[in-house]
Amino acid sequence: MSGPGDGERPRVRYVKRDHVAYVTLDRPEKLNAMDLRTHEELGSIWDDAEADDDVRVVVLTGAGERSFCVGQDLHERAELNRNGAGPTTFGSRGQPGWPRLTERFGFSKPIVARVNGWALGGGFELVLACDIVVAAEHAVFALPEVGLGLVPGAGGAFRLARQLPLKHAMGYLLTGRRLTAATALRLGLVNEVVPGDRLDECVAEWTADLVRAAPLAVRAIKEATLRSLDMPLEEAFGTRFEWEQRRMHSEDAREGPRAFNERREPRWRGR
Repeated sequence: MSGPGDGERPRVRYVKRDHVAYVTLDRPEKLNAMDLRTHEELGSIWDDAEADDDVRVVVLTGAGERSFCVGQDLHERAELNRNGAGPTTFGSRGQPGWPRLTERFGFSKPIVARVNGWALGGGFELVLACDIVVAAEHAVFALPEVGLGLVPGAGGAFRLARQLPLKHAMGYLLTGRRLTAATALRLGLVNEVVPGDRLDECVAEWTADLVRAAPLAVRAIKEATLRSLDMPLEEAFGTRFEWEQRRMHSEDAREGPRAFNERREPRWRGR
């Protein structure tokens, strides 16, 4: 999918196949750094993936074997600064591609990050916004903004402190130190680490399991889990979650027990 521009090739490849949407940042010569055009293309892609009921899972990755994404295109940022662009802070409101993935708090479908190398700055923030993370053994994660006079403006400071014990998070945030894939696995930031030549196979195993699951149940569980993280338990039980309301009254909710009783595979319709 291409966005407006000067006729150059698209920054992002977007392919849908067998209920899976594959989103590939496609600037390998720039280690998949994200410029404003990339964000604009991604905004349209996230809109489409959410709206297409045939899409049940999204896989996000970067082109090539060296980098998932190294974050903001700092060459472009420096040029924007020279031309008098205003300063940036947390969030992307008013910028191309808003709301970006890191601020699409209601995105209802599971996103699998396929991390094939460097995941730095905004690239690491994309990973933190995904639901399942599969990393190659050579993957490296970091939020190096502090060494550039910047902050992790796509929510890295907020999400890392929620996904790690606070002292671990502060250590990485305040120094920009790097995490190897093995360390990220040990700390619980990724689901699996595999050799690079097994990365696609492992991602396919996850997507197969996700596609096999009832789509409304997947969306209901994702919404309820993420929205209830900071709720008292009693409040969570009493909250009416949108996707759970749809699931509980759906044909799929009846199809699952019926298929079990008839000893056959369920036929999910997503309604």
